[in-house]
Amino acid sequence: MSTRTSRVLHRSLRETPPKAIGGEGVYLFAEDGRRVIDASGGAAVSCLGHQHPRVIAAMAKQASTLAYAHTAFFTSEPAEALAETLVGHEPGGLAYAYFVSGGSEAIEASIKLARQYFIERGEPQRQHFIARRQSYHGNTLGALAAGGNAWRRAPYAPLLSAAFSHVTPAFAYHEKHDGETEAQFVARLAAELETEFQRLGPNSVAAFLAEPVVGATAGAVTAPDGYFKAVREICDRHGALLILDEVMCGMGRTGTTHAWQQEGVAPDIQAIAKGLGGGYQPIGAMLASGKIIDTIRSRSGAFQHGHTYLAHPLACAAALAVQDVIREDNLLERVKQRGKQLEQRLTERFGNHRHVGDIRGRGLFWAIELVADRASRTSFDPALKLNQKIKAEAFANGLGCYPGGGTVDGVRGDHVLLAPPYIASTDEIDQIVDKLGTAVDDVLRSVNH
Repeated sequence: MSTRTSRVLHRSLRETPPKAIGGEGVYLFAEDGRRVIDASGGAAVSCLGHQHPRVIAAMAKQASTLAYAHTAFFTSEPAEALAETLVGHEPGGLAYAYFVSGGSEAIEASIKLARQYFIERGEPQRQHFIARRQSYHGNTLGALAAGGNAWRRAPYAPLLSAAFSHVTPAFAYHEKHDGETEAQFVARLAAELETEFQRLGPNSVAAFLAEPVVGATAGAVTAPDGYFKAVREICDRHGALLILDEVMCGMGRTGTTHAWQQEGVAPDIQAIAKGLGGGYQPIGAMLASGKIIDTIRSRSGAFQHGHTYLAHPLACAAALAVQDVIREDNLLERVKQRGKQLEQRLTERFGNHRHVGDIRGRGLFWAIELVADRASRTSFDPALKLNQKIKAEAFANGLGCYPGGGTVDGVRGDHVLLAPPYIASTDEIDQIVDKLGTAVDDVLRSVNH
């Protein structure tokens, strides 16, 4: 009989993580008495921190009225109000919201909506999707096939759809050639995308899918200026859709409600989650343009997709409260201000660090990339599991951060991602950087000796 410490299947099957028993603001409290600064919001989820009284009150009020009603029979006031908040003003042409339980479901819905749209337009040959290497779009089989995270894909490769192909990411630190200008880099990436359209047959491509700021797989990677405008132009020229995955980087995380608002383009379909509900309930959403929904409405009249917990009233009520707090407390402005402080402090602490090759991000979404040698940008040996050691050391010192390995190509590379709650104070931002700096130096000291 196997020994065990928990009946719950945790991420590690060899050890049970400490038990969280409470939280307040940017802190989580462990059963053993530790106070941990949640410097990554879990996985860029807890945008308002923990136990925000207005969100808790909204949830209690909704729970006392209606917890659940199936969308085959009913809509609900929280779902209608949340949709109106998100797309009532039709940002970038996005006019409808489809509420699911998380980011992977939002991506699945986005892919399926794009496919159904073209079937109903009389273009059933559009069955290819182009995404990018070193991306992450979720862990269901469809979302995993769309993503370019080599390590996550590997065990399930035989099960993944061949409808998805991948091009070079807009990851300047590793992909821009020496002597190449930013404009030349963008032009090369655009040419590669055009070549992939031609390889597949331009009339067979349904959509291009990308994260405006790449999250967990590569660590807060922003695109060079003009990249998304070039992508949008290629999609438009060939009649394909642009799907943007803002599950991690959206809903205020980069300083604007949508990260695409800083790129000068708008998507046809968008996936959101994490910051939508701030972790108070499981919720994600697909936002879709009016032209797509109007096309389907005028033909079959129904989206051929669904889940049990679509537009869950309690989840929608929690998300609505989160979005109300962000708006009423002017937290987007605070994200910009604290983001500048975080960038400055990271630059001060790591800008001349011999083993930090890149500091990148936007808003309150930042990462440092660890390198064995700055000049050659050589990664540490993956066997060292450097990012995991930094995570453990930081956690022991009261800091929760979000590490990643395989940053460069799915195997090599280490980064640490920070995504503090929007409510973080200037002092808490300072503490986050100080604690991370100590953890990085302590681990590197042990590795280098």
